[in-house]
Amino acid sequence: IETYTVSAGWKNWLFVKVCTDSGFHGVGEATMNGFIKTTEAAVHELEHFAVGKDPRDVNAIARAIITTIQDAGHVHRLAMAAIEVACWDILGKSLGVPIHQLLGGKHRDSILGYANGWYRTEHTPEAFLEKAEWVASKGFKALKLDPFGMAQGFISEPDLQTAYDILKAIRERFGPEFKILIDVHCRFVASESLRVARRLAPLNLFWWEEPTTAEREELTCEIAAQCPIPVATGEQFDKIGKFMTLAMGGGVSIWQPEPMSLGGITNTIAVAGMAQANGAWIAPHQSGGPGATATCLQLAACTSNFKIQEHFN
Repeated sequence: IETYTVSAGWKNWLFVKVCTDSGFHGVGEATMNGFIKTTEAAVHELEHFAVGKDPRDVNAIARAIITTIQDAGHVHRLAMAAIEVACWDILGKSLGVPIHQLLGGKHRDSILGYANGWYRTEHTPEAFLEKAEWVASKGFKALKLDPFGMAQGFISEPDLQTAYDILKAIRERFGPEFKILIDVHCRFVASESLRVARRLAPLNLFWWEEPTTAEREELTCEIAAQCPIPVATGEQFDKIGKFMTLAMGGGVSIWQPEPMSLGGITNTIAVAGMAQANGAWIAPHQSGGPGATATCLQLAACTSNFKIQEHFN
């Protein structure tokens, strides 16, 4: 098992290559913002649970990696996911088919994507609109942004007005069909999140992501029951069972599993099934590189309740 770290400007990517004695190799990704060397070390510390095994036994290898020592959270799951996805890659190559065909075949030929990571600029409507123009020139018909400046917990009236003006400028420029997604980044207390959402709702926003603290997802469910904008969350969950909070709380109609920090393809498929049983759709979080994007697109092909895909600049 080989690892490759790659600079992507303001973040780094980690790619994992699983080699075999048959000539096939598989590629996975274990990117986690700010932890590139940590996750690389984790892959090599855990690789002995996979080396020497038949890579086509994908689920058995993934389970061995995650259950033979104490679970270490996201970093542990990232190592598991990178190797698991690479093994799916090998299995598909050995049979001459894409991964989505191994998982039951495709529901669609394309999926709507939204751009993220594009809005590092001055906190003004003019600067955000200029950046949004660049995003749209790439062909995107949807984008996600956090327009709230440095606000934390609560937001001042001037900052809220600036956020409104930024979103209004984008809406007026690109029209009602252009999708605008808001990432709150867990920054507001619950009551303030609702107040801000109600203020911005007339701008026809696609979703309201991570509206309050990630410490208790029950609060997000409570917000979702009252919020005029559809609520999305789930990117910070590293286990399938954590999504039961959303199922039991209700209200959250868009679940955001992060395939790489959740443990890979098999676990994400399980979350998609749980979402479907509870009338929800999935929109996988993906803040890494092209390997993680490719993984999400295989899931998009074979998952019926797949809504939209994140794509980072």
